[in-house]
Amino acid sequence: MKINSEFDRRVVVHSTAQQWLESPMAGVFRRPLDRVGAELARATSIVKYMPNSQFSPHIHTGGEEFLILDGVFQDEHGDYPAGSYVRNPPESRHTPGSALGCVMFVKLWQFRPDDRQHVNLDSNSMQTVAHEYIENVSLVPLYNDEYEDVSIEYWEANSTIAVDVADGLEILVLEGSFIEGEDALNELSWLRLPRCSSLNVRVGASGAKVWVKRNHLRTLNEQIQRLSQFS
Repeated sequence: MKINSEFDRRVVVHSTAQQWLESPMAGVFRRPLDRVGAELARATSIVKYMPNSQFSPHIHTGGEEFLILDGVFQDEHGDYPAGSYVRNPPESRHTPGSALGCVMFVKLWQFRPDDRQHVNLDSNSMQTVAHEYIENVSLVPLYNDEYEDVSIEYWEANSTIAVDVADGLEILVLEGSFIEGEDALNELSWLRLPRCSSLNVRVGASGAKVWVKRNHLRTLNEQIQRLSQFS
């Protein structure tokens, strides 16, 4: 299965306009944003757990990254309320579920195979800092290494943001709105820009809170090649 799998093209998905699709587990639904592969896939999705739903125990051979958008997600390692940012590296194992129900943004099979760093942050309790090189932007840093940079950014109302995109960019709108190109992006809209492109944004009157990942597409071919070995 391939969904928005042409990574050299700009993509916008308004996820709230999508239908929820059933997953293999009862009570768990998905809205796909991009996907390469069948059930075992390099995938970016919005996932919904209904109350008292649970996935069977499994190993994340290619790693898992997620941000809780609403409700409380759970596994045997703890509870993850809205605002939790988690990275479960390759070969990690858990039994995910939710007693109360939750909605989460999930990325699968997008780790380097030697990455073994667990991350579990409550973004709501972290202080913002000024962006290093973009005016009118403050951020909560979530993860950074030589291959990718992940943060939650706060864009000032009615500001303009223009930056070059060398190695890929993804944005999920958490609150507020902005215009990029000819597209108006609102809550839970998702934008992916390819390598060697540019971001040109006009922020709405209420500002915008966005999840941002930069520089990660430089390892895309390695991710897909490794996935094919397990498919």
